[in-house]
Amino acid sequence: MKGDLFSSAHMVQPASAPGMTVENSKCIRYVVNGEMLARQGAMVAHRGSLQFERKGQGVGGMLKRAVTGEGLPLMAVRGQGEAWFAHEAQNCFVVDVEAGDEFTVNGRNVLCFDASLSYRISTVKGAGITGGGLFNSVFSGHGRLGLVCDGSPLVMPVSAQYPVYVDTDAVVGWTAGLQTSLHRSQSIGSMLRGGSGEAVQLMLSGEGHVVVRPSEVTPQKAQQH
Repeated sequence: MKGDLFSSAHMVQPASAPGMTVENSKCIRYVVNGEMLARQGAMVAHRGSLQFERKGQGVGGMLKRAVTGEGLPLMAVRGQGEAWFAHEAQNCFVVDVEAGDEFTVNGRNVLCFDASLSYRISTVKGAGITGGGLFNSVFSGHGRLGLVCDGSPLVMPVSAQYPVYVDTDAVVGWTAGLQTSLHRSQSIGSMLRGGSGEAVQLMLSGEGHVVVRPSEVTPQKAQQH
């Protein structure tokens, strides 16, 4: 069989390292030797002796789903073999979480992660009950975290002198050491007149980085997720 489809650019090569690697811009490969965790339904191919088991979210996860309609539905992948993960052809990235680090990320952007990482559901301080992204997942420990993002993300430094204001539907995550609060950029009078459509943002201050995607989630797409 010949043709561009069968060129080396698309052909899967033997694994060069255990664990998580970026196969291409839209897919992550995981060489499993034991256990790892992934978003339910994200596996697009696998080989070897692997078992897939749905993993419960616990009380915190059920609360998040009840309040926001979102969640972080996970599956455990166990055994020995290789699996490939993707989600709606979104771009894939890997974050190395080191001991002492914490990375807060929106559940819709989580693709897969090492079993050595711990995660918890956390409320976004200052967001209030009407704020977008009321709940997020906080990862800590030591390991790798695979993320998906619509388009190429913006990684923006945050400092005490220069806080960053982000759309709550566009924020992917942020590093430890940042504080969050809601910021209203329009007056009540402006909102009554129609406003700009960007009435409330999440303000991040402190020292660290925030990751923003170059698109916003529409209500229809959020329901699909």
